[in-house]
Amino acid sequence: MTIKVGDHLPDASFKVMTADGPGEKTSADLFNGKTVVLFGVPGAFTPTCHMNHLPGFLEHGDTIKSKGVDAIAVVSVNDVFVMDAWAKASKANGAVEFLSDTDAAFIKALGLALDAPIFGHTRSQRFALIAKDGEVTFLAVEDSPGEATATGAAAILQAL
Repeated sequence: MTIKVGDHLPDASFKVMTADGPGEKTSADLFNGKTVVLFGVPGAFTPTCHMNHLPGFLEHGDTIKSKGVDAIAVVSVNDVFVMDAWAKASKANGAVEFLSDTDAAFIKALGLALDAPIFGHTRSQRFALIAKDGEVTFLAVEDSPGEATATGAAAILQAL
């Protein structure tokens, strides 16, 4: 079953890159007591993700945060090294947190897994949500993974 507005986000553990190498961040670390924008993408460096979806959040991150958002994060079913390389290549500079859901456990728990044999394994549907203290207050899922309209920074700004 797909998560919906009013639901609480599931417990999860993400891989993140730290100054000391790969580390972990739990959903409690990310969401408890905070307002967070989380967007999910099918894959780092894929055309729509890299050239359309992520750039909007980098460009409008300060405006989004000025509306009471504590953090913006992106999650993908890529390993932590790929997510770190994507953060560096995008010059994100900490504006967006890059979360690796390597085994797709979080994405599956959300009900937002994308069966994509062309990629060789399960990926995430393209989505965006706003969570306040772990409760989903806004959720959008794109009909096509090649679109980033309902889930882009502009849509988030309208929802805030």
